[in-house]
Amino acid sequence: MRTAVTAAAVLGVVLAAATGCAAGPGPGARTEAVAPASPAAASPSGSAAGPSSAPPAPVPAALSFTGKTLDGTAFDAATLAGRPVVLWFWAPWCATCASQAWTVAEIAPTYRDTVPIVGVAGLGEQKAMTSFVTEFDLGGTTQIDDRAGALWRRFKVVEQSTFVVLDRTGRVVHQGFLDGEALTRQVETLARG
Repeated sequence: MRTAVTAAAVLGVVLAAATGCAAGPGPGARTEAVAPASPAAASPSGSAAGPSSAPPAPVPAALSFTGKTLDGTAFDAATLAGRPVVLWFWAPWCATCASQAWTVAEIAPTYRDTVPIVGVAGLGEQKAMTSFVTEFDLGGTTQIDDRAGALWRRFKVVEQSTFVVLDRTGRVVHQGFLDGEALTRQVETLARG
């Protein structure tokens, strides 16, 4: 049974990849790659705040997930609570994503502490996604490995390149395409707010 489900998931990814840049993850893709965050993960250290420390920012539902980065490091979105966040959904074979990667690589280091940009890589093999990160000098930004499409479904992303912009309360203030200039303006505005 599991072999049939795995084969169906692989077939779904292959079919989605064959349809071009406007394809999202297939409905049969597996979702265990991203899990809800644990209650102890509310603070950046992953432990509950002690009595002498400032209380951590409340973790909005949008940031209540964990996963793995492309290099295998554990990722907990709860550590981003209290700041605006940009989630960038991309695929390694997408020409639009490649053109936007230069802007992300350019502005992400400047706003790392105020408006983190987090890549959500999907619809490709890990080797291709890692090569994309290297080619476009994205190593300084967090890149989540979402080959299973769990975050794509969670945020209802149906095409790439898509930016999901969250304000500091976790409310989605933009979801969709942003060219380099619009992305830069959006991040600058959030950083000032």
